[in-house]
Amino acid sequence: MSENATGPEAFDDLIAANQEYASHFASGGFDGIAHAGVALVTCMDSRIDPLRLVGLSPGDAKIFRNPGGRVTSAALEALVLGVHLLNVQRILIVPHTKCAMTKYTEPELREKISELAGQDASWQGFHVIADQRSALHQDVAAVRSHPLIPDTVAVGGFIYDVDTGLLERVV
Repeated sequence: MSENATGPEAFDDLIAANQEYASHFASGGFDGIAHAGVALVTCMDSRIDPLRLVGLSPGDAKIFRNPGGRVTSAALEALVLGVHLLNVQRILIVPHTKCAMTKYTEPELREKISELAGQDASWQGFHVIADQRSALHQDVAAVRSHPLIPDTVAVGGFIYDVDTGLLERVV
């Protein structure tokens, strides 16, 4: 990366990598549906490769990522659209081990971000996760009970182990 991390050249390495990627790109004209009928809600953690962890390829699934892999209102919106417009028939909710969203309380994280940002972050919600398994049960229940997601859609909750690559079915 260049020395000026905020200038236009801050993205030069990524644009160069994109040009290399595009030189071999063969997915143009894709219809955008989930060909394997799968949607996956997971964390934004860079240790997670959502498609490969379940043996899928680009075009097979719809992926929704956020801190902690929680089923938020935005995730529910995406899942409803996926089910009704994009061939989603199975939904996996997949938080992971060693997640930063499980390491702090909400006040602790606000304090840490305030310190790092050099300004008050007490107004920002971070939606930390006190009990990951309980949160996963709640998220699966939220999807299963959503009035716009039919009972014909399979919904499962799993925890991804970032050290082994394995999924553990929780619910």
